[in-house]
Amino acid sequence: MDEDGDLSATIAQLARRLKRSHLHAEMERQARECLHQPEIQLDTLKEDVRNFLRISGWERMLQNAVHRELHVGGLPPSLLTAPPEHLKEPLAYMRKAQVSWERRILKSLNSMSTELAVPLARMRPALERQELSNKWNEMGTDEPDLSRFRPVYAPKDFLEVIVALRSPNHHCGGEDVGAKSHWGLVRVPLDVKDVAQLRGAYAELSLAAGQLGVDDNAHIHPDLFENDYVDIGKRALAERDSAAAQQYSRRGCPTGLRADLWALILNSVNHSQDVMHYEQLKAGVLQHDLLVDNLIYKDVKLTASNDDYYFVFEDFLYQVLLCFSRDAAVLEHFKYNSATPPKSYIRGKEGDEDCAVFYPPNGVVPFHGFSMYVAPLCFLYNEPSKLYSVFREMYIRYFFRLHSVSSACSGIVSLCLLFERLLQTHLPQLFYHLRQIGAQPLRIAFKWMVRAFSGYLCTDQLLFLWDRILGYDTLELIAVLAAAIFAFRAENLMEVTSLASAEAVLADLSTLKVVPLIQLFLFAG
Repeated sequence: MDEDGDLSATIAQLARRLKRSHLHAEMERQARECLHQPEIQLDTLKEDVRNFLRISGWERMLQNAVHRELHVGGLPPSLLTAPPEHLKEPLAYMRKAQVSWERRILKSLNSMSTELAVPLARMRPALERQELSNKWNEMGTDEPDLSRFRPVYAPKDFLEVIVALRSPNHHCGGEDVGAKSHWGLVRVPLDVKDVAQLRGAYAELSLAAGQLGVDDNAHIHPDLFENDYVDIGKRALAERDSAAAQQYSRRGCPTGLRADLWALILNSVNHSQDVMHYEQLKAGVLQHDLLVDNLIYKDVKLTASNDDYYFVFEDFLYQVLLCFSRDAAVLEHFKYNSATPPKSYIRGKEGDEDCAVFYPPNGVVPFHGFSMYVAPLCFLYNEPSKLYSVFREMYIRYFFRLHSVSSACSGIVSLCLLFERLLQTHLPQLFYHLRQIGAQPLRIAFKWMVRAFSGYLCTDQLLFLWDRILGYDTLELIAVLAAAIFAFRAENLMEVTSLASAEAVLADLSTLKVVPLIQLFLFAG
């Protein structure tokens, strides 16, 4: 298909999506209501209605909705008319690996249900519903016995799936990849950026540009830069422009503006219908008990509850994650996610597709560390429905890519490959040394990347990193930061003699400054 055809297909798809949206229905209603206003003339009807929608802010809302649709999924126009399986993942061997991984997850879930004699779902008795409703805001005080439940999988299990990936049309000995690629664990022929390309893509992160997240800027006085920069951020918010807010976020968001800027970038408006949707999900939690609820409780107890930064948000985490598991609207993202939502069957109707239901209802099985995708957002939003809508948008734009097998440039496979290539290119001696002592760098860095560094960096630094993820609309900087951390600790790492000692050198990342590390790695020298 030519460029014009690609553009037409993109526009047609956007129009179809937006016509199904609540925004479209509201704009239609406003357009009909404005016909009764005296300034709307019959002979200039079309233009007058357009002017009304522009002046009353609906045109900006439509622009923001279009901006969101263009960024959710991150698909090139050429793929919009491709077969559905190519829309999800164009490479057959990636699709096959993802299907195999999903079977393992579902088997683990079903085995747990059978072994523990716990149904996948059950209706709560009235008394239990009432008790849960009463303690909804203090679920963290509950101490259920979770000793029998185990995470369905941990990041290290998923890493083995990535390490085992092989393209049937590619031999690792080929000249196109280079001899050093044998040093790493990822053996797939995907295109990832080199340092020169990264410098071009992240030009706003250069050492000469003013940044939030850098203590000392040699070119601009920090206070002067920050004051002017805050004013620009306030203007972006006043104009309600998603695209402008996203561009602004590339150099970091001021603490006082971050929550509103992120919500604007994500077009997470939290209208009355969003609050109502959240309340409906809450009602679903009260109505039914799911086996995955225990996995959520267990994960929060194992991760966020033991974290110095996040333990205070335990109640919020339960509320958001339990509601998320019931949200069938999340299923929409599987159109462009290489994963497929797992199905279960009504008891006694196994194998009958008419009696199959998605399980959990959102199609996402939580794994060890999943709650850490939500925890940092609790610093920004104290209203549960707002926190929920921002998290859901972050998940369907970015986080799903960190635990599914795909060839996407922001997918975890590409991030692992980018990390290994950067390290091999910049620090070949370090990479070779770590490999020789059985401390493959990716085995250490993978847990950071799969959680987008949540729980590893101190919170202010993590938020600076996520500012840039939103600003550049990509997860690539996660891999760049991982490589930069190895470079920063290279001298100590050259002295280690085992995987355990290498992990010890990299155990505490809480003192690291994210933006200077990335800047030095990409732009110094």
